[in-house]
Parts: sequence; C-alpha cells; structure tokens
Amino acid sequence: MSGRATSGFRVSALAVLLVIALLSLLPMARLVIAAVAPGGELDFGAFADRLARPAALRAMGHTLDTAFFGAVFAVCLGGPFAVAVTMTDLPGRKALGFLLLLPLMIAPQVTALSWLHLFGPSSTLLGMVGVAPPPGTPNPMLGRNGIILLYAVQHAPIVFITLRAGLSRVPRDLIEAARASGATPLYALRSIALPVVRPYVVAAAALAFVSGVGNFGIPALLGMPVNYLTLPTLIYQDLSSFGPGVLPQIAALSVLVGVLALAGVAYQSLALRGAPHRFTGGTPARFELGAWRLPLAGLAWLVIGAILVLPACALLTTSLIPSFGVPLSLRTITASNYAEVLVRQASTVRAFRNSALFAGSAALILAIGVIPVSVVLDRFGRRWQRLLGGIVDLPYAVPGVVLAIACILLFLRPLPLIGSLYATASIIVIAYAMRFFTLALKPVATAVGQISRDLDEAAAVSGAGPLRRLATIAAPLAAPAAVAGGLLVFMGAFNELTVSALLWSSGNETLGVVLFSLEEAGLGTQASAIAVSTIAVVIALLLVLDRFGRRLPAGVLPWR
Repeated sequence: MSGRATSGFRVSALAVLLVIALLSLLPMARLVIAAVAPGGELDFGAFADRLARPAALRAMGHTLDTAFFGAVFAVCLGGPFAVAVTMTDLPGRKALGFLLLLPLMIAPQVTALSWLHLFGPSSTLLGMVGVAPPPGTPNPMLGRNGIILLYAVQHAPIVFITLRAGLSRVPRDLIEAARASGATPLYALRSIALPVVRPYVVAAAALAFVSGVGNFGIPALLGMPVNYLTLPTLIYQDLSSFGPGVLPQIAALSVLVGVLALAGVAYQSLALRGAPHRFTGGTPARFELGAWRLPLAGLAWLVIGAILVLPACALLTTSLIPSFGVPLSLRTITASNYAEVLVRQASTVRAFRNSALFAGSAALILAIGVIPVSVVLDRFGRRWQRLLGGIVDLPYAVPGVVLAIACILLFLRPLPLIGSLYATASIIVIAYAMRFFTLALKPVATAVGQISRDLDEAAAVSGAGPLRRLATIAAPLAAPAAVAGGLLVFMGAFNELTVSALLWSSGNETLGVVLFSLEEAGLGTQASAIAVSTIAVVIALLLVLDRFGRRLPAGVLPWR
C-alpha cells in the first residue's frame, strides 16, 4: 500500500471511528456521567441511594421476575419450533417459521393490545361465540402472569433464530450413525443434537431475558393499569410525572436497566464462546417423522393459531365495531374507526405521517451511510472488527428507554450551531439512527465481506480513486443488502414505542405513542384500528423482503 493510500485509509478510518463514537459511545457515556456525577463530581453514595428507593427495588424485582420466567417460557415455545423447522420433514415448516417470527416484527404494544382485547370482558371475538367473561370481570392478562406470557410469545422468535443457527451445525453423519445403531429419533436428538446446541440454548435464553428487561410496551399496557411497574415503566412514570427535574434519578435507574441488559448480553456471548465450532456447515441433520408428520403439523398450526391468529382476529373484530359492548354483526360492522384514525383525527393522521417520516429518514440515512462505513471496516483486522461491532451493537442491546434518557441528557442543553434538540423531531430521528444502526450495518457488512478484493485492487491499479471505487464497485454490489437493512430499520422504527414514548412532543407524536394514549383514554376500538393498520404495513414489508431475499447474502433474513 502506497503512502498516499495509507494516509487516505487513516483519514477514512478516523471518520468511521468518529461516526461509531457519536452514534454509540457518546450517548452511553453521557448517561453514566449523569447517573454517577450529576453535579460534575463523583457521588456513588447518592447513586446508591437513588437505586435503594422502595419503588426502584420493587420495580427491579418485577423486572427480573418477569424477564426470567418470560425467557424460560420463550425457550419452551421457540425451541420445539426450531427443532421442527430445522431438523424434520414437518409439512409447511417454512411457513411456520415465517409466522413464528411475526411477533418479533410487530410492536410489543400491539401484541399486548391484541391479547387484552382477546380475553377481556368486552372481547368482541369471544362475544361472537358467547364465551366472553361477564362484564366487570378483571382482565386475566393484566399483571405479572400476563406480562410473562406475552414475553414468551414476543421473544420466542429470538430463541427460534438462535437455536436454528446451532441446530444447522449438528453433523448429519453423527445422527445417521446413531440411527443406524438402533437409536430412536428422540434418543439421537437428546444425546447428540442437544449437547451440541446447549450453548445456543443458554444464549437464546439470555437474549430473551435481555429483551424482557428492556420491554416497555407490554408492561405499560398490562402492568401500569394495576400498578405493577417494571424498571422501564417506572422510568416513564417518573419522567411523565416530574419532568426533566428528576433526570439524575432517572439516569440512575437507566444505568441499572442497562447493566442488567448488558450482563445478559455478556452471558450470551460467553455461552456462544463455548459452542462447538469444530462442527461446520454442510447438510443439516434431518429426522423423518413418518406417521407423526400430520399430527405434529396440526399441533404446530394449532399453537400458531393460538398465539398469533386468535389475538390478531380479536384485534380486527374490535376495530370493526362502533364502540365496546356492541356485538359484531352484519348490521353493526363499521369502518368508522379506520376512517377516524386514517382520515379524520388530526393527531392520528399526524402520527402516521410522523412515523413514516421519522422511520423513513433514519432508514434512508443508515442505508446510504453504512456502505462506506462497511467498506472501511472490512479493511480493519478481525479483532478490531469484533470490538467495533460490539460498540455498534450497544444502543440496540440496551433497552430503548435507556437510549431515550441518554438522548435527553445529550441534547437537552443547547449545542453549538444547532441549539437544543429536546422536544423536536430531530431527536427522535437521531435516536432511531443510534438504535437501529446495527440492523442496517450487519447485512451490508456481510455483503461487502463477500466482494472480491481483486476488483478493488484492479480498479486502483487502473487509476480509480477511493470514491470512484466506492461508487462503481462496492455501492452497486452492496445495494441489495443496504435496501434490506433499510427496510429492517423502517419496520423496527415505524411503530416503535420504547424510545419515542420519552422523546415525543406536541406535533411529533408517533404511532406507538398515539396507540398507547388511545388505549389509556378508553378508545380501544380506535387503538385497534391503528394496530391492525401497522400490522398490515409490517406484513407487506416482510413479503417484499422475502421476495427480495434471493438477492441477499445468506443469513440476512432469519426465515430463509
């Protein structure tokens, strides 16, 4: 490498490091400083006192309890599906895998809303068949048990994706040898496959636990009405009640949530470090189910129907009645709720526009920006790539409420040239860019890593400069992955609530915020109409991604 090329690489490397520092390290550092040194001096005693409040200790207990048991049940739900889809000849297994991933793509508050309207005394769906609970009956989904159940449903896809990665490494030869020696399929699975994937099971449980620690939408709708608070909902309640004046207290709680989440991520990384990497890819092991194919397929579709189809139908039927208590029939069915939220009501129309604009802006910025970042990162050593990848993952690994508090602390005071961004649309877009940076980066980094270095070297020898090589070689080849990453960012941000719940301001409402507000105000039929609309958008985008998947590197789309 010539001296000029070396100098150019150093400049571009410094630029990439600066981008990563601004999007990942700076907000986290600002949060920690506000928690342990709110007045500019270290004060760990005050930090400990804030965490020792009875409300904080109670919320921490609720957080650990629901996140732990939610992770256990998520493994029990996602594990069998991972085995069935990856290692058996179950009919319709690809469709089952795709459907099981839907809860991960749908906002937690939408999931919570659908289950609330499925089992509540005003359930339109159960009322149609005459089995709705009597009026005045408490909704069984409210409180601890409902939160744990929905954590299991919401985070089972995480378990499914993680275990599929491990199960695909199980050597087919070992399974066939065991079967030839007379081992039953269950014995071969228990004695060969499960020991291989045990680290992946631990990692999947840790990731599900982390997701439970940071989940806001589910405990907000299921816990806050009965005063069952977790740490994210306690932070939201404190900030909503007392405003920015309690930022040191909220920062301390946010650091606690972040530490719990990062501990889970670290445990997941340690578990995967012990995975048997001596087993490499090849033809995955496969069990033939024989006469059990159809019964097991029926059971799998029954589970999908119970956790996905029924709640979605409850949401849809609720959105088609004029008000709660009115039974759904041909005479009462109405589209007025959709007309209200999509056309007539200014706040909801504005929320649709804002969410599309904020999510689209973040997706576009990241889709374009990650291409040069990935090209430069590809030239770093493996150790640096792993370190920087972990830093990029940081805003996504910590709960959204933690990132939101970090952004408030970072942008509350006026900054040179741009002033204060607090209570503006810009702070939401920046927070989205920080949070979903890793979703846009990973597909493009995979694509750039598969581009032959010979192309770049040949262009350099021909006199093409770095920018021209980027525009004519890397950008066209990485464009499909960048589009896929942008769509993933858009889906994640479009009906997001955890970040925007603390960052929105008048005129800058998002769909997640409006849905939550409508449900709190007793306008559940309108909230259901918004939820159904967002589900339709997510499914449409998923179908586009699926059709687009053939042009993407392997592993970008988890269901392919």
